[in-house]
Amino acid sequence: MAKEKTSADQLISVILSGIEDVKGKEISILDLREIENTVCDYFIICEGTSNTQVNAIVNSIQRKVSKELKDNPWHTEGADNAEWVLIDYVNIVVHVFQKHIREYYDIESLWGDAKTTTIETSY
Repeated sequence: MAKEKTSADQLISVILSGIEDVKGKEISILDLREIENTVCDYFIICEGTSNTQVNAIVNSIQRKVSKELKDNPWHTEGADNAEWVLIDYVNIVVHVFQKHIREYYDIESLWGDAKTTTIETSY
């Protein structure tokens, strides 16, 4: 029997929950589905205040997704210096930045055609 495919909405929800559990900041979802030649359907972007918090966010996301959806990232990079960590779940790519690195690369403006949703946090 084939493994039931996790829906993008489920995965996004669990990723957001993982970010919020460790108080990740400035969370945005970029919907790339209407843009030609993209590598995935969604980017989820957030930031932490230090490399310790960036690593905590990454670990929280991976732990939650693994536990709740039995899914693991296809690829992860950047965890060594924890300034910009990319977690690739194939159709959804999560970018966890430190603030100054996020401002420097400004990937939101590179993907300016994407429909962007900002997630309000209460902390």
